[in-house]
Amino acid sequence: MRNIAVLTSGGDAPGMNAAIRAVVRMGISKGFDVFSVRKGFRGLINGDFEKMDEASVSDIIQRGGTILQTARSEEFKTEEGQSKAANMAKIFDIDGLVVIGGDGSFTGAKKLSEKGVACIGVPATIDNDLAYTDYSIGFGTAVNNVLDAINKIRDTSSSHERASIIEVMGRNSGNIALYAGLAGGAEGIIVPEIKFEMDDICKLLIERRNKGKLHSIIILAEGVGDAKELEKKIMENVDIEVRSTILGYTQRGGNTTAFDRILASRLGAKAVELLADGKSARAVGIRDNKLIDIEIGEALSMKKEFPLELYELAAKLQ
Repeated sequence: MRNIAVLTSGGDAPGMNAAIRAVVRMGISKGFDVFSVRKGFRGLINGDFEKMDEASVSDIIQRGGTILQTARSEEFKTEEGQSKAANMAKIFDIDGLVVIGGDGSFTGAKKLSEKGVACIGVPATIDNDLAYTDYSIGFGTAVNNVLDAINKIRDTSSSHERASIIEVMGRNSGNIALYAGLAGGAEGIIVPEIKFEMDDICKLLIERRNKGKLHSIIILAEGVGDAKELEKKIMENVDIEVRSTILGYTQRGGNTTAFDRILASRLGAKAVELLADGKSARAVGIRDNKLIDIEIGEALSMKKEFPLELYELAAKLQ
């Protein structure tokens, strides 16, 4: 193996740049020529390669987003598109590829591996919904971003004696809502994994008001429903002022936390080591603070278990 490349795919996640940096610098230390691929699998199909050196990844470890950009490619989802991408890797003499992203990105890496391109997947998604690893890059920063918003919204909620609904990202996963809600002392946490009743939410808000609580914070995972609709339904049932906030992409941005920078550095370096050992179709991850790697198809087939004990703890502490 002489030449390796790195790309980011799917939704951006804080820490992707730290992972890119680790891949480039570890790759160079192993004696590889390291190339970047811009705009994900679309860039791979189009041959959007650029040779990297140590200076190429200077001053990026702290930055959110991805310097390589990311884009979804409908063409790559086809057999023809995958063949084009694999052929382009061969044209540019790319012996190994590090794919940084979530489950869709891992599926693409698996397809390329089957076509002879050695691929290693690095988990980077704020949803933290890949079951084989305890944490994915970007999750910790996203939770801290939500926590910062909770702290600020609580100030104005208390001033006006109102309830606030904060809608957070996560697709069909409630992990961001749960972790941010527990850390932020939210009175209610609504996630896709646990069924909720409108009457329970209304009763909770009334009980909190009767106890003299000046405000209430409800964290709503986007996979459950719309914050504006929930706001409307609550105010139809109880005489409590409610305001909703949809955080949106603010959860993805900003400087990356120390946890995500370290995690990304460890996983990016591990991916290069696997390529250097002649491995392919593997996904790197972390369990009990130890680095692991498993077959990428197995990683995709595993189902993430919702941390019910944390949810129950949050309910007891609300």
